Amino acid sequence: MSSLTGMLPLVLMFVVLYFVMIRPQMKKQKEHRTMIAALASGDEVATAGGLLGKVTKLGESYLTLELSPGVEVQLQRSAIVQVLPRGAIVATR
Repeated sequence: MSSLTGMLPLVLMFVVLYFVMIRPQMKKQKEHRTMIAALASGDEVATAGGLLGKVTKLGESYLTLELSPGVEVQLQRSAIVQVLPRGAIVATR
């Protein structure tokens, strides 16, 4: 009985850690994977490096981003952090 009582705080700490840290992080990763999978040509996005552009070509793990007319860069899909509303970048140029 005493060994069970001794392990109870450890188990309780793990349960709290799971609901406070692990579960929200897993949910955020799932949302990011869903967003990356839903990317389409013409979407306006923001990258982890702070670049804003329009997706022009999509590949399996890479995409081509048009930063301005005639300037394109190739990025990994995972570098995309946010899909912007259509027309959001035109207002900043």
